[in-house]
Amino acid sequence: MLLVIDIGNTNIKFGLFEGEKLTMLARVSTDKRKTADEFAGEFYSVLGVYGFDKSSIDGCIISSVVPGVLRTVRQAIVTTLGLEPLVVGPGIKTGLNIKIDNPSSTGADLVTGCVAALNLYGAPSIVISMGTATTIIVIDEAGAMIGGAISPGVAISMSALSEKTALLPSVAMEAPKKVIGKNTDECIRSGVVIGNACMIDGMIDRINAEMGTECKVVATGGLAQDIVPNCRHKIEVRDDLMLQGLRIIYNKNK
Repeated sequence: MLLVIDIGNTNIKFGLFEGEKLTMLARVSTDKRKTADEFAGEFYSVLGVYGFDKSSIDGCIISSVVPGVLRTVRQAIVTTLGLEPLVVGPGIKTGLNIKIDNPSSTGADLVTGCVAALNLYGAPSIVISMGTATTIIVIDEAGAMIGGAISPGVAISMSALSEKTALLPSVAMEAPKKVIGKNTDECIRSGVVIGNACMIDGMIDRINAEMGTECKVVATGGLAQDIVPNCRHKIEVRDDLMLQGLRIIYNKNK
């Protein structure tokens, strides 16, 4: 079985593939203070909860946007499984043509998401990741990653709103029944949830106009399920998009 690990700023998502079938998907928090032994213990625990034995794992690949945690998790895998993980980065085969100013600076998460979208949905396409930051990446008709946009994540925006204002509270990440709020809670939820949905719709419109064609759109990330249902465009939500991308990249390199 193949263990795939996606290290984000907030969570570490990992899963097990048996062939092309995802048999397990789990999350642990991204904590820079944790040691390799602590991460190893968490992996052991999660595998046990889902009824898997470490002896069934014969391969591992990692994507990370947190360098310090990457080193710790990599060591945890070496200690736990006796495997040297493949790490997404410069020199690895992805099959993705990257046409931006400095291809080597492209985040591993962006590359992995685009590889998954290209292989699962084709091109041209737009890949939206909604986590600590909201990234919108474009793949052209030839299957090349050509750039995109980055904005503060939904949770960061909401947190800043409550922390930097004296009278505005923190509210649930739920869309109000109407855009025009009648109280503070509804107004904030309208601005944050509906506002971000409008931003995504507007960016899709502008990207399609710039590309001169309608792009397929796929979204992933912890907040996609809260925001995307309020968008007017057809957007496929794939919680496992990054894990699928890691599986595809591993198979190109094994």
